[in-house]
Amino acid sequence: MFRDRKTPHQAMPAVTPENGKPVSITLLTVVGEHARMEGKFDITDSIQVECEVGGELNVGGKLVIGQKVVVNANVQTVDAIIMGHYEGNMIATGNVEIAETGRVTGNIQTDSLVISKGGFFNGNITKMNEQAERVIAIDEKRNTGQQQQFGAR
Repeated sequence: MFRDRKTPHQAMPAVTPENGKPVSITLLTVVGEHARMEGKFDITDSIQVECEVGGELNVGGKLVIGQKVVVNANVQTVDAIIMGHYEGNMIATGNVEIAETGRVTGNIQTDSLVISKGGFFNGNITKMNEQAERVIAIDEKRNTGQQQQFGAR
């Protein structure tokens, strides 16, 4: 099936502009759905996770958790979009969005949290540099005036 063909490894040439300095290109990294990662990860750019992750994630850009994904990790990031299942504590200096398919259990510290209709959040939300706040979401489907409470008890 495999032959003893050895092909030399070719390094990608460095991209340099006219002034001779390297160019920084921000790439969105996608980790496939059949993988499982565990440990401490430091990522300087953005990442879209499409696999099971456990441990700790430090993301310098945006973290996107795919719809079929389970992430059980403590996270520090700038922005986050959660479309799958997330359990842990998150610190986001930017925005956090829980999509309609997103399920979050844990504590989030951020300045901006958006929970789409159908999204689920069970935990405490803390505004950056402030005390824990109670988040109240009104379920529009029921139209009974009942409210679901999230946050400090």
